[in-house]
Amino acid sequence: MPSWSPDEGGHRVNEDVEPQSGHKGPPPGAPVKGLRFRLPDLPRVRQYAEEEARAAGMPEEAIGDFVIAVNEVATNAVTHGHDHAFLRTWTSNGDLVVEVHDNGSWKPGPMPGSVGGMGLWVARLLSSDLTLRVGGEGSTVIMRFPGKS
Repeated sequence: MPSWSPDEGGHRVNEDVEPQSGHKGPPPGAPVKGLRFRLPDLPRVRQYAEEEARAAGMPEEAIGDFVIAVNEVATNAVTHGHDHAFLRTWTSNGDLVVEVHDNGSWKPGPMPGSVGGMGLWVARLLSSDLTLRVGGEGSTVIMRFPGKS
């Protein structure tokens, strides 16, 4: 279980004193917003993503791609990972960062010739950076998007 527990609509501050080596989480002291969700909550996740993009000053023409990327990763989390997942957002150096975590186990991506299973690929194309961490505590995808233009 991660050291965070986002509450719906809640604000938290990252309590890490020093970022760990290779740590891609929020910088120390950064305000962090979180949302716990299940499959039926995906429309709310998309609305949340759009609101966060606007609040971060993301250019209007980039918001649609941002929402698609967040939706793809969130959908994967609750359909391939576990029945519920957590989403966190924060800004770092003007960029909007999104982290999606589920407690499921990692399953390899699509096989050649498949028609689905391309969510991470799409999210990787739409984000400026995507990091995937898998292990005994579940799967975590961290995506970075340019904020203010």
